[in-house]
Amino acid sequence: MFSNVLVGVDDHDAGRDAIALAQTLLAPDGELTLAHVFRDERGPYRWSEPRVAEEREHARGLLERAASESGVRAHIRWHGAASVGRGLHEIAEMVMADLLVLGSSRRGLLGRAALGHDTRAALNGAPCAIAIAPVGYQGDLPVLMREIGVGYDGSPESEHALGVARGLAAELGSKLSAFEAVSIPAYIYLGASAPVEASAIDRVVAIARDRIASLGGVEPHAAYGDAVEELTLYSASLDLLVVGSRGYGPLGRLVHGSTAQDLASTARCPLLVLTRGARTASVSAESDDGQVGASTAV
Repeated sequence: MFSNVLVGVDDHDAGRDAIALAQTLLAPDGELTLAHVFRDERGPYRWSEPRVAEEREHARGLLERAASESGVRAHIRWHGAASVGRGLHEIAEMVMADLLVLGSSRRGLLGRAALGHDTRAALNGAPCAIAIAPVGYQGDLPVLMREIGVGYDGSPESEHALGVARGLAAELGSKLSAFEAVSIPAYIYLGASAPVEASAIDRVVAIARDRIASLGGVEPHAAYGDAVEELTLYSASLDLLVVGSRGYGPLGRLVHGSTAQDLASTARCPLLVLTRGARTASVSAESDDGQVGASTAV
């Protein structure tokens, strides 16, 4: 479970979906923070102070209503930034969040966690793990985490994802499974136009399934095909899909691989994307020009 969870809240239902998912992933003694970012462009055309003050008041009211309607006890923070993604990253660093939870766009297909522009921007360069709630998730309460699945390929990132998923499954009483999408290695092909024998595909799928089964306590799944497409199909039977990130970029910021980015748009259940290790950077709770507003738990 996560001990310090930040939730991005806006004027739409996506924020309520994110709060519902955050409640499920938050440790019993954890800290929950609801945050709203409003645009405050820097430079010669920056908003006037009265306009900024108006946005701050709107943000406070929005967050207090969201907490009240969701029945959660949470700290609230509001922040002016050049973009919503950047603002959420800055707040995540200020509160030292270990998880940022976001909602999805209403424009997506039913049951898929389609990304709005702000959610996609927040994914890029996030300083902590990110969870994305699909549309309508708040309507599924009480949430039951019956099965947690892991995208697995034997990499260090997927091993870390499996370890986190094990912990979540143990705490939530969930079934744990893992899935590997496999492809045929190039050396199996006899030529550019030679067909791949079904037996060769069956062998590599069986090897992948056996590798997962050997991990212990994990129901194994494997299939031949594109990783994003196969993991999307797999996610339809899950209550949470956990995947690892590619690694770290400069300054310890998360750099998401293309698979994680694409899954964020196609997964049919909540998606949790993890870094390889815990964030250890110490950051200041102050912001330029005092743009961050905060309140104690409401």
